[in-house]
Amino acid sequence: MARKKDHIAAGGTGGGSRAVEGRDARALAHALELLADLSEIKGEVRFKVIAYRRAAEAVRGMGDEILETDSVARLKAIPGIGEAIARKILEFKETGTIGKLEELKEEIPEEVVSLLQVPGLGPRRARLVFEELGVRSLDDLQRAAEEHLLAPLPGLGPKVEAGILEGIKHLRGTAGRIFINQAYEQASGIVDAMLEKLPELRISAAGSLRRMKETIGDIDILAAYGEPHEVTKAFRSLPLVSKVIMSGETRSSVFTRDMLQVDLRVVDTSSWGAALQYFTGSKEHNVRLRELARRQGLKVNEYGVFRVEDDGRMAGADEEGVYAALGLSMPPPELREDRGEIEAAMRGELPSLIGLERIRGDFHVHTRDSDGYHDLEEMRAAAEKLGYSWLGISNHAANLRVARGLDADGLLALVERIEELNAKGDSPVTLLAGCELNIGNDGELDYDDEVLSRLHFAIASVHGGFGQSREAMTRRISRAMRNPFVNIIGHPTGRLIGSRPPYELDLDELLEVAAETGTALELNAFPDRLDLCDHHLRRAKEAGVKIAIGTDAHRAEHLRFMLYGVATARRGWLEGGDVLNLLDAEFLRSLFR
Repeated sequence: MARKKDHIAAGGTGGGSRAVEGRDARALAHALELLADLSEIKGEVRFKVIAYRRAAEAVRGMGDEILETDSVARLKAIPGIGEAIARKILEFKETGTIGKLEELKEEIPEEVVSLLQVPGLGPRRARLVFEELGVRSLDDLQRAAEEHLLAPLPGLGPKVEAGILEGIKHLRGTAGRIFINQAYEQASGIVDAMLEKLPELRISAAGSLRRMKETIGDIDILAAYGEPHEVTKAFRSLPLVSKVIMSGETRSSVFTRDMLQVDLRVVDTSSWGAALQYFTGSKEHNVRLRELARRQGLKVNEYGVFRVEDDGRMAGADEEGVYAALGLSMPPPELREDRGEIEAAMRGELPSLIGLERIRGDFHVHTRDSDGYHDLEEMRAAAEKLGYSWLGISNHAANLRVARGLDADGLLALVERIEELNAKGDSPVTLLAGCELNIGNDGELDYDDEVLSRLHFAIASVHGGFGQSREAMTRRISRAMRNPFVNIIGHPTGRLIGSRPPYELDLDELLEVAAETGTALELNAFPDRLDLCDHHLRRAKEAGVKIAIGTDAHRAEHLRFMLYGVATARRGWLEGGDVLNLLDAEFLRSLFR
């Protein structure tokens, strides 16, 4: 994941805003999201809630440019924005708020929105516990559940109450952590800005970010330079810094404008490799490394590898040398979790992990034909910029009406359009006509075999009925896998990081059926999913099950989430033969047939 001077690849964090302070695109998107949340709690019609959320996504996509538009007609031309919302945007631009939002905030306290994060609660129940019990926060909700005040309420009961307590526990387990994409983009912006100021600087992300864990606490940055105070001074003066928490000669901590904490440590260039290894971690990996060193009469720390007998320094300037001094091949950062990587390095049997540069396409992409933002041509153009040779179009199917799922006629018409675009031959990117089917409560799918046979491939996913028993959920997905037209199971455990735990599922049985039927499992690369996770991916690899990485892109820029899918695949020890995205379009069509 590194480039020149050891830094992580740039993701960009955007430039300065031309909007009025406090009335920028970020604030507008937040206002629209809050309007959607409060409307949902109040019980407004579903299409309004969806419209607010789509508008918030459109605002985020356009950035502050949207606030340079003064015309309702021009705003309506933006996909996802209708006349009513266009007027709300102009109202926000003029006043800094939205009248409808202020009305709802008078009726429902804003903090009640936090309850929507709890799996199993939902908008109707959030309003119920607020009105009946005065619950306004997660702490209030937890106390009410522990005192068994929820079960007597209409539509809840002991089972729901227990589920809510479990959901709160899940939320608290991820509190204070941010998604990998937020941390990566912020760190990339910092690294690039620092290199502009100090071109000879050696700089890299460290800690859990360098290991590409799915969530990150504080962002750790490591640097090496002849004059440490110049580095800390440049760091503190970056435009994205909102507050300096601590600053010294070799260490500084700041809050960014996004209220993320970033910790910088500057080391001597002669210790760069040892420091990078040490501060990358993980703690468990480093403990094992020190144990190995002791058995060899050595000691290893952030300054280097030393002989115990005479304190002679054996390595430290480069990271690979640190491992070599201990008789090891260097494990990639993503593997350093004490899950067998040290033993594999001792044997010289580390896996040859996949890399982003080997990805030929993306299986899971939505367009404007269902609930996406961009059309076929726009998504294909974005894929071409990424150097892809194919792109899987997987719009939602008929039974997911909330996402404007396509009926059979609409799906077949889309297949014809895809074939026509491919026939023109004016793009190096072949479009694969797919669909994201819904797995019903008994494993049934949206279309009959005649319709499914027209597709190049099909993903089948669970989109509801998450509360089924372990046996019922496993049976449901297994039945879908046994349909010969289903090639991939989408986001197989259904989790949303920080907001929804995985549903009950017998993963071993699922892997068995996948291996038997030749069905691939998806690694959904959307940062709040990363489903399958790294542990599950390794089990899939051991079971001989193929993995299909899909970004679940609903906008062209979401295609770049492939980075996080590949990083998670690497954490799961996946190699070239494990991942279908490395194959070309013709081979895939033949394989799926």
